[in-house]
Amino acid sequence: MLRYISRRTLVMVPVVFVVSMIVFFIIQLPPGDFVSGYAAKMATSGEIMDERALALLRESYGLDRPWYEQYWTWIWGIVTEGDFGYSLSYNRPVSDIIGQYMGITVLVSVLSMLFTYIVAIPIGILSAVKPYSFFDYLATGIGFLGMAMPNFLFAIILMFLSFKWWGDPMLGLFSPEFADAPWTAAKWADLFQHMIIPVIVIGTSNTCELIRVMRGQMLDEMSKPHIATARAKGLPERRILLKYAARAAINPIVSTLGWSLTTIFTGSTITAIVLNLPTQGPVMHKALLSQDMYLAGSWLLLMAVFTLIGTLVSDILLAWLDPRIRLERKGAGA
Repeated sequence: MLRYISRRTLVMVPVVFVVSMIVFFIIQLPPGDFVSGYAAKMATSGEIMDERALALLRESYGLDRPWYEQYWTWIWGIVTEGDFGYSLSYNRPVSDIIGQYMGITVLVSVLSMLFTYIVAIPIGILSAVKPYSFFDYLATGIGFLGMAMPNFLFAIILMFLSFKWWGDPMLGLFSPEFADAPWTAAKWADLFQHMIIPVIVIGTSNTCELIRVMRGQMLDEMSKPHIATARAKGLPERRILLKYAARAAINPIVSTLGWSLTTIFTGSTITAIVLNLPTQGPVMHKALLSQDMYLAGSWLLLMAVFTLIGTLVSDILLAWLDPRIRLERKGAGA
C-alpha cells in the first residue's frame, strides 16, 4: 500500500503541472486583459486612459509579455518561494487572499460533505430494505425535488423561512455584532448557527443524487448469491445488511469522493453570492470576470490538487472497504 501511495503521489506532480499550464492558458483566451477591463471600468466614470498609459500599466504588471513567460514566472514562484503572485483586482498578494478565504471555504465544504454522506447513505439503505414502501416513495420524491431545484432558489426559500420564523435571514456567516469580534464561544456558536442554511443548501443536491445511487447499489447487492447464503446460515439481518451488502454497495459513492469535494467547492459559487458567504466562490467569480489570471489560476490549481488528493483518498478507502481490490493491487505489485 505504501508503494502504491508513493507511486500515485509521484504521478500527481506532472499532472498538476500540466493542469496549471492549461488553466493559465485558458484564462487568457478571452480577448483583452485586466488592464483593458480596468480602462473600460474607468471610462464608465468619465476617466479616459490613453494608449500610452495603458501600455505602461501593462508593462508594470508584466502583461505585455507572452502568456508562457507569465506562466513560467508564476509557477516558478510557487515552486521555489510559495509565492502565488499578485492579485490585480484585489491589489494584494494571492497568498493573503487564499489565507483569508480558504479556511471558511474548507469548513463549509467539509460540513456539507459530512451532511451529504450522513443523510444519503442511511436513507439509501432504508429505501432499498423497504422498496416501494411509503418511506421509499417519500425519499424518492424528495430526492427528485432536491435534484431539480436550483441551489440558489432553495437558499432564497430557506432565507425567507428563517426571516419569517426567527426574524433573521441568516445572511453571511456572522451576525453584525460578531463580524469583527475576537473568537469566543459565542462567536463560534453564531458561526455554526449561520452555517446551517449553507450546509443544507450546498449538500442537498449531492445528497439527493447519492440516495438514488445507494438505493440502486443496495438492491443489486441484496440479490446476489452470497447474501442468500448468509441468510441461509442464519446470520442476523442487520449484520448481513451492514457488513456485506452496504459495505459493497458503498464503493461507487466512495470512489467519487474526490469529485464530490471539488463539486462542492466550485458548485457553491451562486449559493455563496446569494447567501453573502465569505468563501472562494465569489472571489473566483470576480477574478475570472476581471481576468485576474494569478488569482484565478491559483484557485483552479488548488482545485486540481484537491481533486487528485480526494481521488487518492477514495482509492485508499476502496482498498480498505473491499478485500478484492487489495488482492488485485498485491497481484499487481502494489
